[in-house]
This record gives sequence, C-alpha cells and structure tokens, in this order.
Amino acid sequence: MEKLLKIDRRILFVLVALAVTIPLLFRFKMPVPPTRHVKSMYNKIDSLSEDSHVLISFDYDPSSKEELQPMAHALLHHCFKKNIKVIGMTLYPAGTGLAEKAIKEIGKEYGKKSGKDYVFLGFKAGSSLVIMNMGEDIYTAFQEDFYGKKTVGMQALKGVRSLRDIDYAVNLTASGIYEAWIVYGKEKYNFDLGVGCTAVMGPEMYPFIQSSQLTGFMGGLKGAAEYETLVGHKDRASAGMAPQSVVHVLVVCFILFGNFIYFASGRKK
Repeated sequence: MEKLLKIDRRILFVLVALAVTIPLLFRFKMPVPPTRHVKSMYNKIDSLSEDSHVLISFDYDPSSKEELQPMAHALLHHCFKKNIKVIGMTLYPAGTGLAEKAIKEIGKEYGKKSGKDYVFLGFKAGSSLVIMNMGEDIYTAFQEDFYGKKTVGMQALKGVRSLRDIDYAVNLTASGIYEAWIVYGKEKYNFDLGVGCTAVMGPEMYPFIQSSQLTGFMGGLKGAAEYETLVGHKDRASAGMAPQSVVHVLVVCFILFGNFIYFASGRKK
C-alpha cells in the first residue's frame, strides 16, 4: 500500500499522454448528442432563407482558439451551405487573424467571394460604443472592410443598414463581452442573439437563456462538436471529444484509486 501511495508522477503523465494519443491515432468516434441550447442556435440559422444575413463577432484571442475556432468553422459551414450572407467582425485586436483565416478558408470551400457572399469588417476599438454605432448605422461604424473596400454598396450588405436588419447574430467569446452584445445590442436594437463561449463560461449563459435574451449557446469543445454533428460536417471538435472524454475518465479513476489506497492504508495502520 505504501508503495502505491508513492507512485512516480511520471507514470501518471505517461498514462495521460497515452489517453490523448491513442484515441487520436485510432480515430475513436464518440457519440455527441446535441443539447437543446445548441439545437436552438442551429434551428434559428437553419430556418433562414438564402441571402439572409448572419453577423458573427469573433471576440477571442489565440489563448481560447482551441475551443472557439471550431465553433466558428461549424457556423461558417452552416451559413455558406445555405447561401447565407456572413458579416464577420471582431472587438478583440488579437482575434483579427483568427477571424479572417476562418472566413477565408471555409468560404473558399464553397466558392464564396469577399464583398459578394461575405464581408469581414475587421477590428474596431470601443466595444459597446461600436455595437451602438452599428445599431444606428453599420456604414458609419465601418466605412471600409478589413481589406480597405468601401462598405457602402457592397453586395454582401445589401438590405442591411443597421443591426435591426440582421437576421441573426452570434458572439463567439472567451470574456464577458457577450453582456455588451445583450445590453447594447440585442435589447436596444431587437435582433436574435446566440453565444459561443468557453466551457467554463457555460453556466453563466443559463440566466440569459431563461430570460429569452439568448436563443441558445455553445459551450466549449463539446458545444462545437454538437454543432458539427447537426451540420453534418464533423471536424476538429468532434475529433477532440474522444481524447478529452478518455482523459476525463482517467483523471476520475486516478482520484478514486488514490482515495481508496489512502483509506485502505489508514485502516491497516
């Protein structure tokens, strides 16, 4: 018993490494049944007609990329598959590169063109002030897109003057900026809003769901995998669920094993 209490921690590290690599190497498939909050977001976008407008605000940086970038990809696949116009932007300076890469890569798969099928507005400082400016006039808030092209007359923005004309908005975030989108955006200009957030932020969303201030939310890698399942395009999030689940089970086993050995050795003494 005493020896078991003094297991070299490197053995545990090796076991965790195996729990991560084996599912990735052998492509274990984990069923990921979608929750109703993710379904609500999916159903909202799926109900939109062609040439509707979905705004996606990529308000995160590389530190939360692994959880939120798969959500962005899944949303873009869904929108472009349905020929929905995407309006991309970010209120995070470090999110600019991530947002542009996601929109360009997924758009290319569907033959979508910047300015025609989507527009990436880039970054603008000001958070809540930017949201309120967009609520009054998008062309005043963003006179040019990320590439320096005039937004006025852009085909991707046809029929859109302000946030009131947006058919759906999604805030992908690793911070509390979603509250600004609710207070200064959704409540003031009356548009439907969904959120994609890190797993640790998930519980914060339920009060806003209950008050109908959010139509739904995706939480962490699991939320992204659920959306991938609904879209029918399983990608990085779905691939990451197997090792994540195996590691979670392994950690629980470590805890149970450690407690069992501890109490067993105590009784022996």
